[in-house]
Amino acid sequence: MPHLDELNPAQREAVRAPAPLLIIAGAGSGKTKTLAHRVAHLVLEGADPKRMLLVTFTRRAAHEMTVRAQRIVAQSSKQPGASQPTLRSAQGPITWSGTFHAVANRLLRLHALEIGLDPAFTVLDRSDATDLLDLERHRLGFSKLDRRFPKKSTCLSIYSRVVNAQKPLDEILKEAFPWCGDWTAELRALFGAYVEAKQRHHVLDYDDLLLYWSHLMADDGLAARVRSRFDHVLVDEYQDTNALQATILYRLKPDGAGLTVVGDDAQSIYAFRAAEVRNILDFPQRFSPPATVVTLEQNYRSTQPILDAANAVIGLAKERFTKNLFSNRVSREKPFLVTAEDEQAQVDYVVERVLEAREAGVPLKQQAVLFRAAHHSDALEVELARRNIPFVKYGGLKFLEAAHVKDTLCILRFCENLRDQVASFRMLQLLPGVGPAVAQRVALYLEASGFDARALPGFHPPASAQADWPALCALVGELREERTDWQGQLGRVRKWYQPHLERIYGHAMLRAQDLEQLEQIAAHFPSRERFLSELTLDPPQATGDQAGPPLLDEDFLILSTIHSAKGQEWDAVFVLNAADGNLPSDMATATPAQIEEERRLFYVALTRARNSLHVIHPQRFYLHHQQRRGDLHVYAPRTRFIPDSLLDRFQRVSHALGAPADAPAHGAGVRLDVAARLRSMW
Repeated sequence: MPHLDELNPAQREAVRAPAPLLIIAGAGSGKTKTLAHRVAHLVLEGADPKRMLLVTFTRRAAHEMTVRAQRIVAQSSKQPGASQPTLRSAQGPITWSGTFHAVANRLLRLHALEIGLDPAFTVLDRSDATDLLDLERHRLGFSKLDRRFPKKSTCLSIYSRVVNAQKPLDEILKEAFPWCGDWTAELRALFGAYVEAKQRHHVLDYDDLLLYWSHLMADDGLAARVRSRFDHVLVDEYQDTNALQATILYRLKPDGAGLTVVGDDAQSIYAFRAAEVRNILDFPQRFSPPATVVTLEQNYRSTQPILDAANAVIGLAKERFTKNLFSNRVSREKPFLVTAEDEQAQVDYVVERVLEAREAGVPLKQQAVLFRAAHHSDALEVELARRNIPFVKYGGLKFLEAAHVKDTLCILRFCENLRDQVASFRMLQLLPGVGPAVAQRVALYLEASGFDARALPGFHPPASAQADWPALCALVGELREERTDWQGQLGRVRKWYQPHLERIYGHAMLRAQDLEQLEQIAAHFPSRERFLSELTLDPPQATGDQAGPPLLDEDFLILSTIHSAKGQEWDAVFVLNAADGNLPSDMATATPAQIEEERRLFYVALTRARNSLHVIHPQRFYLHHQQRRGDLHVYAPRTRFIPDSLLDRFQRVSHALGAPADAPAHGAGVRLDVAARLRSMW
């Protein structure tokens, strides 16, 4: 089989192994390549691509996987004497691929009437769901209590956690939101009202997509119809799934026939999104006989000394699939464990080494500074700006969170579903003089007319909006007409919106560029519904408002939280604040499970580096405005994830502010110095 020649032995085993199958893919082990080859191999063995379901965590990953598999099949079919099918043969391409939420959206529209849904439902993004829940929060009077009720975003986070973790509200409050424990009854009432509001407006939020899919699969008859669509189901990044997603998967393939999941338990770091590491740890035993497990250990990213350190760190985990990453990339350079005098010395070390690497030919874009929390890079950002070193920080404003993008999409959403009150409120308040009270009157007027868009011109808006009202009514009427082609609708919306954009926001030209990008994206979708749903479920990341690549610089340093860095790699990586209280975070050490996730997070940071790794431990942190004592330097011990037994995996370096970056380490001297400082503090 020529298509398997480029794979290593473990990868070939993973491609050919029987299902149910768990592929434990270590960091940098060629996971995407292996999964694409398995898809292609199934097709070459006679599987129908139209009866395959490929589930990934981004639409782009699904597209990349499908294209790769297509290429592999095409190349294999060109071999002498080959007569194999291709992904685009008479059987057709893979048509079922995407994220869990995107697949749920498609299935729910197919079976909407059978589970009590309107097929024309619209999907709320996170901020719109928060706004709708907040409307109910106000209506129930919870925003005016004499005691502080949880914020709207916290309420939605609690609701989301209950749905995705499939646990009772009491349990979720106790384990994740203990400060909200006194509001159990009020939260139950709020969530009940929120669900009713969504049903009334024919909208679903992000979590509802999975919840309704789960309910669909709980009905034996409907579940059988869904199962009959798919012979093979392949799931990527399985370590990031939550309890609800696992439930759906087991109902989809109860005996495991045709089921393949791929992931790495050592990179399960999203418990705050209700991801459950036990999903992957327990997967083999969910079936009888147990699922086949194939482990990919050959790493194609990092040098062996970096892998030695990462293996040692994760080797202390309490429970895991045993694997030891190895590489053919030899090097004499161990990762650096840098003891910095304080935070400013840490910044000094990073900047010096970054510039030194750049002079040695490593572009800034191939260097990254990683940290546990976004504020950990504050001092570094100030110094980079002072030295005129361009940088990009990941974790800024997302595309759909930009106000002008939301305005535009809400117009389309309202035209798709006139009951979508969140969309109508936002759209109407674009008009001068229209506030929530007028928007509410319009909503009641529409409801009284049976949600007939033709009735809109009969509403009498305030005088300030009368000049703009006819154009808005005409736009809605035109976009609601079935004969109006989808292609070009966004252009009509942009034309109507442009004067309002210029009136409401600054930097209108930059914002208009985002809307041009939005129109280009829309051209790739066959319908308004598909565009709105899939953009909400898997949005682009960049906006004109986001702190993105500097316009006049072709090179820039990468700053990123560790969570945002997962899946990425750079030639040189600097890990900040490797001190207890920061890594692990002092907010994530209440339970052994939290500490184990923090260990995995540290492991993810280490395995992002290709050639050079620097782990920096500032000995002191400066706490401002402490009661009674004023400003205070606090000693921070080295992260517990590098105990003394692992120190031989690192090259130890000391760095004081202004000292040479390659000053030799003096372990005993550092410890004596710390002891002296501790005595002087008290």
